[in-house]
Amino acid sequence: MKVKFLTLGCKVNQYESEAMLEALEREGFTPAGENEPAGVLIVNSCTVTAQSDQKARQALRRLKRQNPEAVTVLTGCWPQAFPQEAEKLMEADIILGNSKRGELGSRIREYLAEKRRIVDVTPHQKDEPFEPMSVKGLSGHTRAFLKIEDGCERYCAYCIIPYARGRVRSKPLCDLWDEVDGLARRGYKEVVLTGINLPAYGQDLGLTLCDAVEAACSVEGICRVRLGSLEPERLTPEVIGRMRAQSKLCPQFHLSLQSGCDGTLRRMHRHYTSAEYMRIVEDLRAAFPNCAITTDVMVGFPGETGEEFAESLDFCQRVGFAKVHVFAYSRRPGTVAAKAPDQVTNAVKEQRSKALSAAMEGSRLGFLRSQVGRRELVLIEREVGPGIWEGLTANYTPVRVESSRELAGEILPVRITGVGDGYCAGEVLDVSGGQ
Repeated sequence: MKVKFLTLGCKVNQYESEAMLEALEREGFTPAGENEPAGVLIVNSCTVTAQSDQKARQALRRLKRQNPEAVTVLTGCWPQAFPQEAEKLMEADIILGNSKRGELGSRIREYLAEKRRIVDVTPHQKDEPFEPMSVKGLSGHTRAFLKIEDGCERYCAYCIIPYARGRVRSKPLCDLWDEVDGLARRGYKEVVLTGINLPAYGQDLGLTLCDAVEAACSVEGICRVRLGSLEPERLTPEVIGRMRAQSKLCPQFHLSLQSGCDGTLRRMHRHYTSAEYMRIVEDLRAAFPNCAITTDVMVGFPGETGEEFAESLDFCQRVGFAKVHVFAYSRRPGTVAAKAPDQVTNAVKEQRSKALSAAMEGSRLGFLRSQVGRRELVLIEREVGPGIWEGLTANYTPVRVESSRELAGEILPVRITGVGDGYCAGEVLDVSGGQ
């Protein structure tokens, strides 16, 4: 029977969908092509915002309407965090929580045999182990994403994820090494370590994120190890110093900021001040010359005044981020912030989003211009136009080069010659390829 996934949300969800697909293949299921009908349709949901829930709801209804005979499955963070709401979605024949994904194949067979709706969502347990899960790669990607951590215990005021993901659990180091080694043997040159709260890796095993980085970097054939999104406060000088020793670690750090205003950070229940964040940025730049610092910034959090927004914008400009994802606060039922007073209107949130985005585009342009003239190794990912190939430097700068031959998957020396619309232009220095 053919199966097809629709994945919503983060890189961790993408990894988990790939792992579920590979597990189903081992059980005899077959992945459906892009325009090919499937007998099983699986929505792996996100629940970061109420809009995320709505996307999952709409997607499943659309799939069921278009494929009334197919078995429809809803899994992921939405049913785990809000099982009663998800159960009302009658278009889902099977609803599984995050801890039940390993039973996906058997549950599909059970439904096919009995034609009886299945709803199985078990709350996360205190001593729940890391879910055994691995992938051979990620379809259509030249970089491999590897989930090494799950769960979060931060309980930020706006976030539902601790309820959807449970406590921190970490992938055992030997399993991590084995999976990275398998990816290297299949030709991947870069792995991206991801997690729900990545810097918390190892706290349940007596390890740290540095141990994971060192293990991944030790694998022969892997040229680059990149880190996913990071909560900043665990990046102590000792951690940064230890990571600096790994030459394969990419000098790009996505440090989640959320706000550059200390008052807003306190209301968000974040665990650092703007001054502490700036010190971490300075430590990273000292340890990793020409590193890129990227981030997420939220506008319109409850109680955010015009003065606080201005303070946040000024802080972002002083940091000089390489790239910023700007987004407006979205009221997430079930969180502390959803009940907070002084909710900011949508009109004000839109206005602030535009203002901050415009300012950060200037910061982005400044970073790209600073790369011109540099000689960098670029991992080519895809052809974006006839004879135009795009890839990434170690510090995550997108670079486009011209070539008449297939370049995807190669790491090439490139001289950066100019700046385009959101990318740098470059010329290949050694068309023979290689590392």
